[in-house]
Amino acid sequence: MTTALPTRIPHGRTARRLEWVHLPPHIRTEVERRLGAPVTDAASQTSGFTPGFASVLTCADGSRHFVKAASTVAQRPFADAYREEARKLGMLPAGIPAPRLQWMHDDDWVVLGFEHVEGRAPLRPWAPDELAAASGMAIEVARLLTPAPDGIGRAVDEFADWPSLWDRIDHPRAEECRALASRYADVVDGDTLVHTDIRDDNLLVRADGTVVMCDWNWPVAGAPWLDSLFLLIGPRGDGLDVEAHIAAHPLLSSVDPEHVDVVIALVLGYFEASAALPVPPTSPYLRLAQAWQRDVLHDWLAERRGWAR
Repeated sequence: MTTALPTRIPHGRTARRLEWVHLPPHIRTEVERRLGAPVTDAASQTSGFTPGFASVLTCADGSRHFVKAASTVAQRPFADAYREEARKLGMLPAGIPAPRLQWMHDDDWVVLGFEHVEGRAPLRPWAPDELAAASGMAIEVARLLTPAPDGIGRAVDEFADWPSLWDRIDHPRAEECRALASRYADVVDGDTLVHTDIRDDNLLVRADGTVVMCDWNWPVAGAPWLDSLFLLIGPRGDGLDVEAHIAAHPLLSSVDPEHVDVVIALVLGYFEASAALPVPPTSPYLRLAQAWQRDVLHDWLAERRGWAR
């Protein structure tokens, strides 16, 4: 076990979301038409960092559904993200452990209707058995999504601006981190569809212990081990021995350790820059979460590189 990094993030209660009663009447009517019955209960899902509507809806016929919605006027970036998520979900083959998109409404609001998955977010602090289950899911997804579907962008392009973030970061190891991150292209390239946003608030643990991955907004084609590495940020911060996990991992154990450092330096630069931005009024815990991940990655890279404390 490594030392856990303290946090003030209220896991599971980080989002300020619209409630069902706040949706315009014509959108509530459209949702109920799509669901086939009146909504009798709406349980807002308060994890994550976006302000869009995201609720489990229970209908008069007893059915349950997960619905997301965002206004194309007042919440355009989030409406665009939901629209992009629908496009990406349409590319996934059958058998992927992801909630199935059942319908989409795209007008003055973008509304997505998903099958309801009975489950909960992984426990925080992370428990070893749930990390093992999430890791196994990520390995299976990498297998199922190689090669990546046509029409997916590439990790090389998605991360192209990240190495230069180190040019404006005040950090005693900025030059070394910049040099590492600048080698990212050959390291992250690949033909596997990578989720890229695999963390506890985008995962659901079902009663049988299996894990489902949600929020497919940002997948790219990249190296098959990337999601398996990204998954370890939270567990590392919670004190789990992720180096032992890597050593026993069927994908990560064969990765050049220097390549792991390249990716950690690349993502560390992103969180260094992002955590320094103003706090958005619609997401009061976003910068705090980014700062915590920054600190986790810094300590992890320092340990791997042998930096003096």
